[in-house]
Amino acid sequence: MPTQLDNALEAIITGLTAEGQPFATVPFTRDGVTMPAFAAAPPSLAHYFAHFANQNSDLPFLVDGDIRLTFGETYAAATCVAESLVHDHGIAKGDRVALAARNSANWIIAYMGILMAGGCATLLNGFSSGEELTYGIDLAECKLVLADEGRAARLEGRDLTAKLALFSHGNQPSQGLAQIWRVPEGTSAAMTLLASLGPDDIATILYTSGSTGKSKGAWSDHRGVVNGVMNYVAQSAMAKVHIESQEGPMTAQPCALVAVPLFHVTGEVPLMLQSFAIGRKLVLMPKWDAGLAIRLMAEEKVTYFVGVPLMSYEIAGHPDRANYDLSACKSFAAGGAPRPVEHVTRIKDAFPGGFPLLGYGLTETNAVGCGNFNENYLAKPGSTGRASKPMVDLAILDDDGNALPNGQVGEVCIRSVANFRGYWKNDEATAAAFTDTGYFRTGDLGYLDADDYLFIVDRKKDIIIRGGENISCIEVEDAIYAHDDVSECSVFGLVDERFGEVPAAVFRMKDGRTPITAGELRAFLLERIAPFKVPLEHQIWITEDALPRLGTQKIDKRTVKARYVGDAVSA
Repeated sequence: MPTQLDNALEAIITGLTAEGQPFATVPFTRDGVTMPAFAAAPPSLAHYFAHFANQNSDLPFLVDGDIRLTFGETYAAATCVAESLVHDHGIAKGDRVALAARNSANWIIAYMGILMAGGCATLLNGFSSGEELTYGIDLAECKLVLADEGRAARLEGRDLTAKLALFSHGNQPSQGLAQIWRVPEGTSAAMTLLASLGPDDIATILYTSGSTGKSKGAWSDHRGVVNGVMNYVAQSAMAKVHIESQEGPMTAQPCALVAVPLFHVTGEVPLMLQSFAIGRKLVLMPKWDAGLAIRLMAEEKVTYFVGVPLMSYEIAGHPDRANYDLSACKSFAAGGAPRPVEHVTRIKDAFPGGFPLLGYGLTETNAVGCGNFNENYLAKPGSTGRASKPMVDLAILDDDGNALPNGQVGEVCIRSVANFRGYWKNDEATAAAFTDTGYFRTGDLGYLDADDYLFIVDRKKDIIIRGGENISCIEVEDAIYAHDDVSECSVFGLVDERFGEVPAAVFRMKDGRTPITAGELRAFLLERIAPFKVPLEHQIWITEDALPRLGTQKIDKRTVKARYVGDAVSA
């Protein structure tokens, strides 16, 4: 039966989305399928920035070490970046501009500037190797790469077709972004472009590791990203109405710690982009450190925390936690990976005044999917929640695309205007990703219970999720097979208390070849793929026996795990 909270939230979102209300929807038809879109959604992200940065102009927005910027100052800086991209670097509408850097205020300003110049923000994984970064740049046919020193070093000596512009962190935008900085004279390029940018123009490319090896570039138009953001804003408005009905007006400025990478969709859409509309301050940290996170949360009065499950769990168990006042933080959200059930009660016990939350969305859905909140999450900690209103049409489908009844396991499929438009230069993968009726096939297996709560039970795709980072088993296997002396191998996930899952590998040498050690194979892999994809030395096994195979002659991974690792510790 729906809970009291379910009924309350349902009534609120119904009111907020009614005709004439802020989040009213209108029908939008794509490829013969009609779905809801927000009537008041800005035409593009550039319009979105212009409207909300002006509305919240004087509010604090970015805190990055000693750098503190308001929404207005951030927008003014992004206008200078857009001016330079257009006039100094020749960026035209639709050109792909890659971002390869760690989180910082200057990353956010660069991202805004790309979109305000009419470009497509192409977000490269900051953990990637030089080879992987080059692949992403070439795949998207980028015209320009904005990189920090660390990522630029990985690109040294590589034959790039794109120009490279360096930027740095922890300094004033005019200094850190000097190579892409021009103060407008007269009407800015960003303002001029507002007249021609629209919802059908390309906005972003994010890279996703699926089961097929090389990363795919998931591209979205402005309509998809803006509606995805606005769906989160609607959910936040719903939560605000509910909280104020219980506790009275909320007066403090919302504030979030940015502990997840901005190049991932969780950092980009619900965290960064949503903040413009809800006037939320963002506190940045260069890399994850639970001790620093606790200090920043106390100093800046952080009200909302989101990260992979590991992060909130580490905060809850940190020895310094009791030394800091974290009472302002009411929400500890997780996304990007499954959250173990025992984490839920641990977080609630550590923060009795707050609640753990869980979200489910994908790169291809612009992070829009399901959410499980507050006491409902405590009641159903194994569920990722109900479909997010008003955008999401969630269905459990069989292999033929037929809907399955509640309780039956099938593929989790999501249909909404926020879905991506396709994989860049990969029509085959794009066609395979969607059903004839417009649902995106997530590759996750799950079921809906009697209350329409989604439970994920398995994955169809051969991927490992390590601390929120997707690792394609096939990609790691391909890297192992690049070693001339390896005959066969199998890569799979192991349960890990800290990261959720970590990669492991079993390999066999070709007949007559001198065996290599696990350490030597690891060193070989580190030269080719990002370190987080490489198994640790003690999680690499060498065998003299042929690996077990299925009738299709594919390696039988379940048997490999059971034989070399044991069922008790295999994922």
